[in-house]
Amino acid sequence: MNTAQTTSPSANQPVDQYMTAVGQAARAAATLMAAASTAARNNALLALGRLIREQAASLKTDNVQDVSKAQANGLSEPMVDRLRLTDKVIETMAQSCEQVAALPDPVGEMTNLRQRPTGITVGQMRVPIGVFGMIFESRPNVTIEAASLAIKSGNACVLRGGSEAIHSNLALWKLVQDALVEAGLPATGVQLVQTTDRAAVGQLITMPQYVDVIIPRGGKGLIERISAEAKVPVIKHLDGNCHTYVDAEVDLAMAVKVTDNAKTQKYSPCNATESLLVHAKQATAFLPLIGQVFADKGVEMRADTRAKAILADVPGAKVVDATEQDWYEEYLAPVIAVKVVDSLDEAIAHINRYGSHHTDAILTTNHPNGMRFIRQVDSASVMINASTRFADGFEFGLGAEIGISTDKFHARGPVGLEGLTSLKYVVLGQGEVRS
Repeated sequence: MNTAQTTSPSANQPVDQYMTAVGQAARAAATLMAAASTAARNNALLALGRLIREQAASLKTDNVQDVSKAQANGLSEPMVDRLRLTDKVIETMAQSCEQVAALPDPVGEMTNLRQRPTGITVGQMRVPIGVFGMIFESRPNVTIEAASLAIKSGNACVLRGGSEAIHSNLALWKLVQDALVEAGLPATGVQLVQTTDRAAVGQLITMPQYVDVIIPRGGKGLIERISAEAKVPVIKHLDGNCHTYVDAEVDLAMAVKVTDNAKTQKYSPCNATESLLVHAKQATAFLPLIGQVFADKGVEMRADTRAKAILADVPGAKVVDATEQDWYEEYLAPVIAVKVVDSLDEAIAHINRYGSHHTDAILTTNHPNGMRFIRQVDSASVMINASTRFADGFEFGLGAEIGISTDKFHARGPVGLEGLTSLKYVVLGQGEVRS
């Protein structure tokens, strides 16, 4: 196929000119990416997986530059750890390319076909969005995640990683370009912003003529800035204040197991439970059980008056008074807010008021209560008798995700390949005319 421009614009020019050139190249490449066959896109992904393995030593050499600079600048060890391209991380990146290649291709799928009385057949076809921009922090493996999903979904993309990972991102992006060219696709189908100048971000998010959607992936400050300043649609979530609600009718052993997993399996993800609501009928039975689990794991409980009174006798428990702010908080740490409620209605009202509309779960043996919860809780993912930690593209069977959306239009919840596509109406006729 015609690969149009085969090299990305040079960053050796003023930022506004550079970003305009990047946008123009992306828009041109989007047409070619959308027209590419499934086989070509899959071949690019398989080539990328192979190149990542072949260039592992070189990738680690480039990565050392970023890690050393981060340490010299006093970056915290958890942040430095996110930067590292270990053998395990490199192999995971390679495998993820192969896994995305194996996923069903959503592009071109025809749905909802129906014949009208006039004789025409009307349906919808799934098509790429066009160009998406992704702004992310720290983890260089996100370069590969975003690139592979863009390639599979037939989109062009412009990636802007954090300055702390610039050498690693550039090295990975070079492999993406090589893989695209090897498969006969435009190298500019995936572009990385090569300057660390923050002005580049400001321009990327205000180019609706070139960019169709922006996906920020990082801290709340970054996402708030992008949401406030963008002139193109944004797919995002700000907070992950996820709730687990223990209903009046519940299997206590199951409730303890699921609540423990939802909070302590990993503290830092956005789908970890941050607030625990317990029906008053189960509070005296459930709270000492889960309180002991949390005490043993060093989880601080910020409790309302009734919950605190029950938890006070748990050996080793760290229990403090909850403030109003605690009901809103995303801790991303071994801390959880705990509240006793008197009804399912109160639990639903609390979640809809204080939650972040990300993921919320009910633990119950009462089927009607479970169904009412998932109908009335206004969140992107709602669950019955399952850990909030399942709110993930891979766990939902999407194969991969580019992020989580708490928006209500286009994409909501984990955003996988379908979330990077849109629908257009198609009409199939045999010469029909409207009378």
